[in-house]
Amino acid sequence: MLVQPITCYRPTPQAAPDFAALPYDVFNREEAAAYVASHPQSFLTIDRPETAFGPDQDMYAPEVYEKAGELIRSKAYDGTLTKDQTPCFYLYRLTEGDKCQTGVVAACSVAEYENGTIARHEKTRPSKTNDRARHIRATGAQTGPVFLAYRDNPVVDVIVDAARTADPLYDFTDEFGVRQTVWRIARPIAVESLEAAFAMVPGAYIADGHHRASAAAQVCHELREESGTNEDLPSDSFLAVLFPASQLTVMAYNRVVADTNGLDEDSLLKAISQAGFEVGEPADHPVTPTDARSFGLYAFGKWRQITYVGEAPSAQVDPAGALDVSILQEHLLGPVLGIDDPRTSKRITFVGGIEGTEGLERRAGTTGIAFTLFPTTVDQLMGVSDAGMLMPPKSTWFEPKLRSGLFIRRI
Repeated sequence: MLVQPITCYRPTPQAAPDFAALPYDVFNREEAAAYVASHPQSFLTIDRPETAFGPDQDMYAPEVYEKAGELIRSKAYDGTLTKDQTPCFYLYRLTEGDKCQTGVVAACSVAEYENGTIARHEKTRPSKTNDRARHIRATGAQTGPVFLAYRDNPVVDVIVDAARTADPLYDFTDEFGVRQTVWRIARPIAVESLEAAFAMVPGAYIADGHHRASAAAQVCHELREESGTNEDLPSDSFLAVLFPASQLTVMAYNRVVADTNGLDEDSLLKAISQAGFEVGEPADHPVTPTDARSFGLYAFGKWRQITYVGEAPSAQVDPAGALDVSILQEHLLGPVLGIDDPRTSKRITFVGGIEGTEGLERRAGTTGIAFTLFPTTVDQLMGVSDAGMLMPPKSTWFEPKLRSGLFIRRI
């Protein structure tokens, strides 16, 4: 695959700890406003520019995107950002406890995203794609990297390991205890070697950032049409961080349904049993599944384990249908609880496994239902993508999250 070095703006080492921010889409509007209020130097002020306005402001109005452009230019002028003039790769390592993952920051091809060399596994919503495309146009930059996974390659590993012996550009621990370390690969022979190594990698998979990739493709075509040229443009590629699959940690993406669809406790448990699940006795502790096809159920103030024992497709025949998230949707959420389309239903909430069972209990309250799931694996994600299929919404939650604002690629 085509993986190229980049030139980018980035925060100075002194500014980086305060400037780098979690991705725009992990916050709702109220959470984003609260975070910006307590972190006024954060990149989130640029990533979520509606935070500069009142709560009644239309967050998709032209002046909101204009504000993002104004703010990013101000950071270049006031010395927060510096620019590396020479195309280079960066290494981005995140360390959380005993988990460590090191990715290569680079430009990846929009054409390879569109032809499937860079595989996707989720549908994108036009409204979310348009939002990020307008943000790119207003700032003139790609600011949030697309999180890519690739099957481990020993040649890439050797180059990455050698580059990590140098002094890092950044090395700080964020407010969540995740250590963020960045190195620069600028020597021409090292840059060429890494490009050549990735040319031997057959493809990559979007782990997170489907809407960022979709927005980059949209802007690519817009600028291509506006330019009227066949020459290469910076917008022909997008900002990405590529990680070897073996280093990634996937957490469960749990579900909370706001109500029981009119069922009392006995009726609910009977319906779940008739849907093909073995229903366990009430547990004296929260249930976190340790095996596939087992789920934790919290309803009416009690936790139980439920296990699907009915028929389901094999991963070889239908890798998407064999996922636990698919089994739960097809056999319980839909037919029992009436969540026919989880993408549009306002009765269902998706909760990343990092929140823990206390958060699920709080969200479910006395009238709702919470489900804990066994995490989807990276191998399952790649299997679904290789088959040209799509996963159900909110199937994977990757931790730790990449920070936005550390690499700003002007296009």
